Amino acid sequence: MASSQEKKIRIVVAKPGLDGHDRGAKIIARALRDAGMEVIYTGLHQTPEQIIETVIQEDADAVGLSILSGAHMTLVPRILELLREQGVDDVVITVGGTIPSDDVEKLKELGVAEVFTPGASTEQAIDFIRGAVRA
Repeated sequence: MASSQEKKIRIVVAKPGLDGHDRGAKIIARALRDAGMEVIYTGLHQTPEQIIETVIQEDADAVGLSILSGAHMTLVPRILELLREQGVDDVVITVGGTIPSDDVEKLKELGVAEVFTPGASTEQAIDFIRGAVRA
C-alpha cells in the first residue's frame, strides 16, 4: 500500500482497437488497484486519440495497453506518436497481451517501457510500474 505521504500512482488501463476481450485488462486493473494505485479503466474499443485524451485529462503517471488482436505494431506506435505530439514525455508506457517475441524489442525501441506477455504475473507488473514511475 502507498503510505499517506506518497502520491498514489495514477495509471490508465486501456484496450485500444477492436479487440473485444478484456478479462486480462480487468484482472490487471484490479491487481493494480489492490496494490494501492489509482486505476482509470477506459473500457473496450478505444482509439489512440481517446486513450491520449484520458492520459492527459487524468494526469496519468503510467499507461497499460492491453492488446490481444495482433494490431500492436499499428496501435502502439500511433499512441506513442500522439503522446509526443502533445508533449507528454513523462508517462511510463507498458503493453500486455499476445505479443510475439520478435515484436517485444521493436516496441521497446519505439519507447515502450515493458511488455508483459501471457504468463507474466500481476506482481511483476505492479513491481515494474512502481519502480518505473518512481525512477
